[in-house]
Amino acid sequence: MEIWFYHLQRQSLEQALPTLIEKSLANGWRVVIQATSEERLEALDHWLWTWSDTSFLAHGRAADGDGELQPVYLSTGVETPNGAKARVFVEGAEVARWLEASPSAAGACARAIVAFDGNDEGELAAARLQWKQLKERGFQLAYWRQSEAGRWEKQA
Repeated sequence: MEIWFYHLQRQSLEQALPTLIEKSLANGWRVVIQATSEERLEALDHWLWTWSDTSFLAHGRAADGDGELQPVYLSTGVETPNGAKARVFVEGAEVARWLEASPSAAGACARAIVAFDGNDEGELAAARLQWKQLKERGFQLAYWRQSEAGRWEKQA
């Protein structure tokens, strides 16, 4: 499994997330988005239905039922009911916690994405700590940052 860190500085999570999800779905991967608060999930839930005038991203949460049918599943927990191959960690959600709690889901995952707000000192510090811990455990990591032109560039 690859673990990619996306350093958001020029775009908000809401601006970057639809593209990350769409690319994952284009690869044939279902997605789990893991946050740390129900408030954040509620906001993302609304956003994914309304982010574009011409499109939406079908998704659901545990309260909606049928998690196994959802192409994109929103959660604050470590479950993976939809068999996701991509997992996006936001709001400081911890990759290591998920790896330890769900080794079989982690083993089936192709890519974990840590999307963090580089303008938020708390999220930045949490991402740095996660990078260090995961690197020490021998995971393959990549770090992506936006260029001045707004394109994502692999930095490490």
